Amino acid sequence: MNLGQWIGLIALVLSLYILWQIREVLLLMFAAVVLATTLNRLAKVFQRHGMKRGLAVLLAVVIFFALVIGFFWLIVPPFAQQFNELTFRVPQGFQRFNAWVDELRTRIPQQLVPYIPDINSLIKQAQPFVNRALGSSVAFVSGSLEVLVKVLLVLVLTGMLLANPISYRKVFIRLFPSFYRRRVDGILDQCEVSLGGWVTGAIIAMGVVGLMSVVGLSILGVKAALALGVLAGFLNLIPNLGPTMSVVPAMAIALLDTPWKSVAVLILYFFIQQTESNFITPIVMAQQVSLLPAVTLISQLFFVTFFGFLGLFLALPLTVVAKIWVQEVLIKDILDQWGHEHPSESELVIVSNHSQADDPWLDDDAHQASTDDTVSQED
Repeated sequence: MNLGQWIGLIALVLSLYILWQIREVLLLMFAAVVLATTLNRLAKVFQRHGMKRGLAVLLAVVIFFALVIGFFWLIVPPFAQQFNELTFRVPQGFQRFNAWVDELRTRIPQQLVPYIPDINSLIKQAQPFVNRALGSSVAFVSGSLEVLVKVLLVLVLTGMLLANPISYRKVFIRLFPSFYRRRVDGILDQCEVSLGGWVTGAIIAMGVVGLMSVVGLSILGVKAALALGVLAGFLNLIPNLGPTMSVVPAMAIALLDTPWKSVAVLILYFFIQQTESNFITPIVMAQQVSLLPAVTLISQLFFVTFFGFLGLFLALPLTVVAKIWVQEVLIKDILDQWGHEHPSESELVIVSNHSQADDPWLDDDAHQASTDDTVSQED
């Protein structure tokens, strides 16, 4: 390797190291891109009905914030009420447990009495876990502030991208060589279509799962059925793990009534998860995004390992975009062309120059340089 190649290798390694260090910032930027793409897709729907661009974007943003506020308005008050009821019933449960233990001591042989646990000793043994939980609560509060800052950052970036998406797209495309910019523009179009398809499929699946959960919980007589159903639909954005996460609060609230109702909720959610996995998602996503189930699960494990919960939440859109770039760049433009010789180098340059003649991503100097290269090749 000569000096130039060594310098290129060192620059590549340093670039990868810098990208790894700022991976969380890049993930937040991608979240803003996904949200901006979704809102821009909604704004384009309004524009097709004769609405101006500014008003369409404003209406899309208003609808988004209305949905977010409505979500928390449905979720937070019922859960807070059930939590208060839980804190009221837990001491009552301890009292019933003490009474049951005292009654048990009178009915069993005296030799077995020392082996019966005492509620006070159990509380003392659980004290370290309580202290650890309180410490985790403090960490959770500080983490919540960090999450709030990140959410605000994503919203600000989303607003900037929505205000002038073409300019940011041009800046990104200019990072590639001039002969490849039109190709990158086409790949970005495919990414936008695929992300829009994923959002459409995810909304349909969320609606079906949420509706099934509300109906099932209402039939069982579980409190806060609407809030639990909305939460189940929202967590359905996380494949495989989302339904498991949504069953925990539903079982806890059902347990406040009777134990059998908690078991019935578990069976209900298992039925909903099987229906969603085997019928809803294959039918909906097959029309929108074609991803193998194993690829989805592996991507979740990968992104949650390196990026945490946000990576798990964005695993599917990240996989959709990564699939397009790998398929178009690595497979079609590199691997499929490996060892295939073109008929004529001059013909290849002429075709490239023809596509660049009206290329909006090239400046005048780059376009003139490309024209000069074509003339030299023809000579």
